[in-house]
Amino acid sequence: MRASQFRLAALGVVVALSLTAAACSSDSKTATTATTAKSSATTQDAAKAAGLTATNFGPGCAAVPTDGKGSFSGMAQDPAATAASNNPALSTLVAAVKAAGLVDTLNGAGPFTIFAPTNDAFAKIDKATLAKVLADKATLTKILTYHVIAGQKMNAQQLADAGSVKTVEGDSVKITKAGDTININGQTAVVCGNVQTANGTVQIIDTVLMPS
Repeated sequence: MRASQFRLAALGVVVALSLTAAACSSDSKTATTATTAKSSATTQDAAKAAGLTATNFGPGCAAVPTDGKGSFSGMAQDPAATAASNNPALSTLVAAVKAAGLVDTLNGAGPFTIFAPTNDAFAKIDKATLAKVLADKATLTKILTYHVIAGQKMNAQQLADAGSVKTVEGDSVKITKAGDTININGQTAVVCGNVQTANGTVQIIDTVLMPS
């Protein structure tokens, strides 16, 4: 083989190797990008799931004080009835609990899962009806105990997974999930979820639940 031919052959080999290396590098970058995207999606899914299992979530959480006894960390130190009394958004519920004589019960050992209607939830009931209910201890107790699950501290995801949970009142509530929204009986939404107290988990809701 002539020297010129040898040089051309060698050049061809170098070019071929360069093209192969470039292709491998491109494939590697594509694989890395795909892996990164998959990992990111997994992380996002995990973060979304965590919102229903551990952390507080929902638009109503903005009304919770940022510090003091009524804050998330403050309520976690007290049993349920006391914790609720320190949250200004739950003052009507606290008045109802006192009228029904359930303070000691909800401050008991538990554990409990409690659906806690906000003041705005009670405001959906006309004043005359609400006044009548607050004055009728038997009816009020029936309604309030329909908001309590005894023996378990359930986060929002656990409630959704259960689908239906029996309350202290005796009837069950039906729980469904749409995205990151938890609904009870198809008409009540959790507006601030997974609020911890010393003896329970509180799901703050936007409508008062009514037993059958």
